[in-house]
Amino acid sequence: MATNVVMPQMGYDMREGTVVRWYKQEGESVDRGEVIADIETDKATVEFEAYTGGVLGRIVAQEGIAVPVGNLIAIITEPGESVPEVEAAAAPPAAAPAPPPAPVAAQTPTAAPSAAPAPAPSDGEVRASPIARRLARERGIDLSLVSGTGPNGRITERDIESYQPRAPEPTSAPAPAPAPVAQPVAAPADSRIELSRMRQTIARVTSDSKASAPHFYVTAEIDMGKAMAFRRDVNDESDPENRVSVNDLMVKACALALVKHPKFNSFFRGDHLEVHGAMNIGIAIALESGLILPGVSNCESKSLLQIAAATKDLISRANSGTLRNEEYSSTTFSISNMGMFDVESFTAIIYPPHAAILAVGSVKQQPVVRDGELAVGTTMKATLSTDHRVADGAEAAQFLMEIKRVLENPVSLLL
Repeated sequence: MATNVVMPQMGYDMREGTVVRWYKQEGESVDRGEVIADIETDKATVEFEAYTGGVLGRIVAQEGIAVPVGNLIAIITEPGESVPEVEAAAAPPAAAPAPPPAPVAAQTPTAAPSAAPAPAPSDGEVRASPIARRLARERGIDLSLVSGTGPNGRITERDIESYQPRAPEPTSAPAPAPAPVAQPVAAPADSRIELSRMRQTIARVTSDSKASAPHFYVTAEIDMGKAMAFRRDVNDESDPENRVSVNDLMVKACALALVKHPKFNSFFRGDHLEVHGAMNIGIAIALESGLILPGVSNCESKSLLQIAAATKDLISRANSGTLRNEEYSSTTFSISNMGMFDVESFTAIIYPPHAAILAVGSVKQQPVVRDGELAVGTTMKATLSTDHRVADGAEAAQFLMEIKRVLENPVSLLL
């Protein structure tokens, strides 16, 4: 039986997507879970996996055309099954033919012929990731001038970010510069910065969240002395590539706390809460083009080292633009960590439809009082933003205190 493949909703705020590349052609076999296309959203380019096997009978959405969420993009059929007739998505309008050049006036025999304009450089043969191509378009960078550092010379997002245009070489030695004369410094002129699609989406989502979800905030100071010593011991015994970060400790602590306080792992649905059994924790990742919030699934059943490995893989693929659909669309709780920027504390805006988000500050050594004596302690501040429709202040405090308890007794992270 034929299966309609529709544009998926890769995140709460997604309204439309664009197929930037089909990996399969019509008539080719498809396995369930196989990547068949790259889909670009407002925030990233995501690999799209087939949710059924068979034959790619018809491609409906052409590359480069925005398609609303839920609209048909392809049809997968059983082998030998006829393909239902559907109307293909419109192709982008062809460019209007250039008008014929104006006749050139006759030149005298002694006049040198004018040089023909050089053709515009094309990146059609350049190997580049979808997100690198998009950034190059936005910044007006010719991909043929960029050196790729990816596999087989493939241009990555980092190559675009680090690209610096070459200064033109002087044709002759410059004349000696005159002695500098002091000039009054002109005030900078007003300018206009166009917002990228990602920044526009972030603006819309955060505005909607603050307008619809009544936020309140609870902050706690956590003694991180034992947790940091525990982390050092774990990393001393672990492979260097699987080192545990402070954020990994936070993800595991939140997963354990969510098991005891499932209300914070739910969505508000008007007259009821949709409580989720799996703790799929989203991690705020800052990219050059904006903020994204993909997640690690089933954190409650993963060990600390498994969470550390999954997080490193998630961040790596977020930067290369190869995240999967479910990593955007299935998160149930989120963490935003700005400790690496030496931020002591902050409040975060809830990512809808989540019930809460934890904002994590830096781990600092500072004076503390223990048993009436002044000492040097290692502390961290964490602030929980909560949707008041889901929970009250006392419940939020109890949830945050459970996170604090786990981190101050880090052996719990191994249970």
